[in-house]
Amino acid sequence: MLRRLPIFSILFVSLSGWVCAQGWPAGAPRADRGVPPGFAYSTTPSPAPSPAGPRIADDVSVPPTIAVALPRMAPELALQAYRGHVIVQAAQLSSYSAITVIHAELPDTKQSGEFEVERHYSAPRQLTFKPLHFTGDNFVKTNVILRVLQSEVDHQKDDPTLNAITQANYKFSYKGTAEIGDRVVHVYQVKPREKRAGLFKGKIYLDVLSGSIVRAEGKLVKSPSLFIKKLEFVQDYADVDSFTFPVHIHSEAQVRIVGRTIVDVYHSDYQPVSNVAQAKSSPAM
Repeated sequence: MLRRLPIFSILFVSLSGWVCAQGWPAGAPRADRGVPPGFAYSTTPSPAPSPAGPRIADDVSVPPTIAVALPRMAPELALQAYRGHVIVQAAQLSSYSAITVIHAELPDTKQSGEFEVERHYSAPRQLTFKPLHFTGDNFVKTNVILRVLQSEVDHQKDDPTLNAITQANYKFSYKGTAEIGDRVVHVYQVKPREKRAGLFKGKIYLDVLSGSIVRAEGKLVKSPSLFIKKLEFVQDYADVDSFTFPVHIHSEAQVRIVGRTIVDVYHSDYQPVSNVAQAKSSPAM
């Protein structure tokens, strides 16, 4: 097992421990659907009946299909929905695979590296990586990127509730709405209830229609090591099928020995498998 540098261990213990994935309650309407049962999402008139069907008189107008959008959730309701997503996804996500690209940079020494891997997760605590391609300085690969990956694997053994964004760990203060890309979000300031390693002070952004998390950002409230002066991050999420996953993590830290350290982690091509889908594909005994 790799011996870990404190900065990279605590970074992913913090980031991957909050809300790496969240679920959607079965049968609940999703924001990307936006339509309750019985309504077609269309603003164009209904097509004319086929010749074999009943004929409608020329002077009778056919009303267009009603287009319905989900209403915005109130801030407290969105927060409750988000908490529900996390619980449901933890219960329903059986496994997933994805492509991960880690780009690490040490500006003071002008060294960098980029490593592409294929990641495989199986519930509840198994995470493996298959190396695909590396370019850059081997020092960065050995002392930064591989330690980041190892810290993710080690984190699977930890209690996920310790760093979760919950009322047990944080105080929430509503700050209004904003836009991230084409999504309108509720903005909440979060402040940890105690100064503990792995917790952060910053903001989270929840979709106003679904309560899904879109972004989390901030800085760690307690340095995990005397060598680290400051660690800040931004983590973005996206909905994939009925789940939500992180797609980009940007972090910057000031380290006493190596100076400024920048790590960007990109996730793509998620292939999630739910417990329901797995049960249907399993042969009957």
